[in-house]
Amino acid sequence: MHVCVFGAGSLGSLVGGLLATETEVTLVGREPHINVIQESGLRITGEHDRTVHPHATTTPPADADFAIVTVKSFDTEAAGTALSSLSLEGVLSLQNGLGNESVLGSLCSAPVLAGTCTYGARLVEPGVVECTGIGDIALGPAPGGSSSLADRLGDLFSQSGLKTTVASDMPRRLWMKLAVNAGINAPTALARVENGQLTAGDGRAVATTAARETAQVAREHDVSLTDEEASNRMVAVAETTAANTSSMYQDILAGNRTEIDAINGYVVEAANEPVPVNKTITQLVRTWERGQGLR
Repeated sequence: MHVCVFGAGSLGSLVGGLLATETEVTLVGREPHINVIQESGLRITGEHDRTVHPHATTTPPADADFAIVTVKSFDTEAAGTALSSLSLEGVLSLQNGLGNESVLGSLCSAPVLAGTCTYGARLVEPGVVECTGIGDIALGPAPGGSSSLADRLGDLFSQSGLKTTVASDMPRRLWMKLAVNAGINAPTALARVENGQLTAGDGRAVATTAARETAQVAREHDVSLTDEEASNRMVAVAETTAANTSSMYQDILAGNRTEIDAINGYVVEAANEPVPVNKTITQLVRTWERGQGLR
């Protein structure tokens, strides 16, 4: 199987690099990262330790069997457009937020699978990605259920050393992940704190409320997720990643656009009942982005 990983940043490079130990992989990313991989391979450090030599390019390959999309959510449409000319058997979204699968499905003729990933990854320098923590990957059809395509991809992931579950309950898993991200990402970015600061006090109150509001919206969309499940998972993730800087906080530190629209903003747009904490968080992050000329 030839796998195209579209979005070879930290996560895309880690996942694609590990897959390259078992199958043909093309990483699609940006310079100078891609140039270094072309010249000397991709070095994986941390919890995994190896050097691999996948294909690397700044544009999609002429053909591939499967595509894994790992770009920021605001680049999903561009990724789908770039992949639309390929005769793919399937596409997997390993992205933050909700709504990415429907965007990809509207642009690509191949079936689109949904995925969640809790691996820690950090792009140390061009050509070097660090696995900062072993997590797990869950993947399956976006509406739920099973598919032979998900089974095949799950087998490949597992053979490559990635802890993987082929799941039939992806809608619930996606909303659970959204609740965790809604509670951790924007609050840490706005407060300029590491994840562990949300496990107590005022930070915990804001974060757990954002997670509970997300569970409320999930139920409005017929996904079974209680307030307690969502808030407890959010706190557990904040505790286990206490020293980590969330991806949205990293974006703000770097002066980059965030994924607020696909996380807290998605909760606001999908809600039938008021979600005041998510709405306030979304408005504040968007205000920062406008001030930086990013919107």
